[in-house]
Amino acid sequence: MSSIIARSRAGTARALTAVGRCQLAGLLGLVVAFVGPAVVGALLLLPVGLGHRLLPPAAGVLRRCADLARERAARSSGVPVSPPAPLPRAAGARAVLADAGFWRDLGWAWLEPLAGGLLVALPPSLVVYGAFGAFVQPFVWRLLGDGNWYAFVLVDGTAAMVGALVLGLAFTAAGLLLAAPVLRLHARLSRLLLAAPRTTELVRRIEQLTDTRAVALDGRADELRRIERDLHDGAQARLVALGMRLDSATRLLHDPPAARAALLEVRELSARALEDLRDLVRGIQPPILTDRGLGDAVRSLALDSFLDVHVEVRLAARLPAAVESAAYFAVNELLANAAKHSGADRVDIVLTHTPAHTHPPAHTHGRDHGDGAGHGGGRLRVTVTDDGRGGADPARGTGLLGVRARLATFDGSLALHSPPGGPTTVTLEIPCASSLPKTSSS
Repeated sequence: MSSIIARSRAGTARALTAVGRCQLAGLLGLVVAFVGPAVVGALLLLPVGLGHRLLPPAAGVLRRCADLARERAARSSGVPVSPPAPLPRAAGARAVLADAGFWRDLGWAWLEPLAGGLLVALPPSLVVYGAFGAFVQPFVWRLLGDGNWYAFVLVDGTAAMVGALVLGLAFTAAGLLLAAPVLRLHARLSRLLLAAPRTTELVRRIEQLTDTRAVALDGRADELRRIERDLHDGAQARLVALGMRLDSATRLLHDPPAARAALLEVRELSARALEDLRDLVRGIQPPILTDRGLGDAVRSLALDSFLDVHVEVRLAARLPAAVESAAYFAVNELLANAAKHSGADRVDIVLTHTPAHTHPPAHTHGRDHGDGAGHGGGRLRVTVTDDGRGGADPARGTGLLGVRARLATFDGSLALHSPPGGPTTVTLEIPCASSLPKTSSS
């Protein structure tokens, strides 16, 4: 019984919140009802010159109202609304007139007070009118006289008063029930009117692909330089020393004890060279990642860390190799950051994969990576939480920026939540498909 009451209270609270959001959306529609005609008035004054001074600030106010509507639509629908290109700073009237987003905002400003304002005003109006009928009408109907009508009920007696009370409760319930669907419908209308044109999204996509390609090429070049440096300073130097020591050992064959000591040194040098090569291979692609998958590779990182690391793997199958590699090195970097900077004692890592049909990434446009890492195959999510002091800021270091750049190559994202005092939670998401056979335990 208590659980039913708790659910009812939670449902009522959500409905009241939705009604409040409808009221705020209605207020925005009322403001827009004045902004739209003001912008049109500035356009009409362009021939006499005054409009050149009035149009830019009016367009700026209109853009701020439209951006606020985009944010509300995104919160109500859960789907981000892509904004148009921002207006240039200190833009003149000509720049405003040449901006496609300005005309889209203006069209929305004329339709919003009618299509949106009246729509979102319905639930609050029903709630207020219903509350009047249920909580005010029973006490004042005698004072209002015999001609007191509530909706279609003539309140002229006790029976009619009870009918008005029931009708008021019905109006209130209808307003509460309609608030959330109305908000979703209003969000769809706003998204339809305010979303950036397809050409703008394509231009942004091209720019994003260009940037991520440049980052990927720079990262590949840095990786090749690192490998070359590690080979030159590590294994190559030891192999050269190994050859020289072998040459010395051959000259000492007439002195068996000295030759034996030289060969022991050669064995030690060969072991060090082998260890250098293994470290280099681990830095390129850890064997455990190739052989056993992301889950076991992250568990291996947890075992190597001096922190108390708990790993939870919910991966039903292997992921594309490139995605596994990116996620592995990102987790490695996050563990290193937690060990060096956070002062944490415990780190929790959760790896999950959400199929496409349960998590449609509707706010992005996918691309084919050729290895199953496209948007149509779901998303890999990695959550790393530490109990450190918090206050992490990507601007103060290159670690998180490097992780973000690595993920951007796959259209991935990094979300950081690190309030002062902790805890710090980093959430990584990479669009990908899980298509390879499962080889690691989960």
